[in-house]
Amino acid sequence: ASHSASPQLLPPPLSTLCVGPRLLPFQCDLSGLWRNELGSLMEIDKVNDAGEFSGKYLTAVTATSNCIQSSPLKGAQHDTTQRSQPTFGFTVNWEKFSNSTTVFVGQCFVGDKGKETLRTMWLLREEVGSPGDGWRATRWVTGHRLARSKGAACSAGTAGPGPVSAQHCGIPTRL
Repeated sequence: ASHSASPQLLPPPLSTLCVGPRLLPFQCDLSGLWRNELGSLMEIDKVNDAGEFSGKYLTAVTATSNCIQSSPLKGAQHDTTQRSQPTFGFTVNWEKFSNSTTVFVGQCFVGDKGKETLRTMWLLREEVGSPGDGWRATRWVTGHRLARSKGAACSAGTAGPGPVSAQHCGIPTRL
């Protein structure tokens, strides 16, 4: 004869005790404002149930002499109910001031104290006139890091180092 045992109520394991509004282990949340080491800002809106998200990116550096403007981004991440430190990817269309597109891929890491950091690499392709010019049209960076930003967006005077410092041309630099 078989019988099913009734479930027992046990105290939660240590790894799921509440700490503030989150449960341990910490899970990465891409939504919100992020800043990289050069002062560029990224704001990601709510990630939907399918893992898709959109937002804005305001770069602090550029190789163009045009006025930098906040640019749209779209992306996707793996299901965070299955993974606490998900991988993700997104595309930034620099349509407002440049003829290039950048794709980012990365992973969100959460430290022991709940600090979230995005580790990414990116590939930028600018428009060129012919296939023979393709060698100079692609740039890439590995080891790119973005940290959760707690403050207001940067001002035009705080653009970081790079090929050309950001020129925001009177456009508000808040995302």
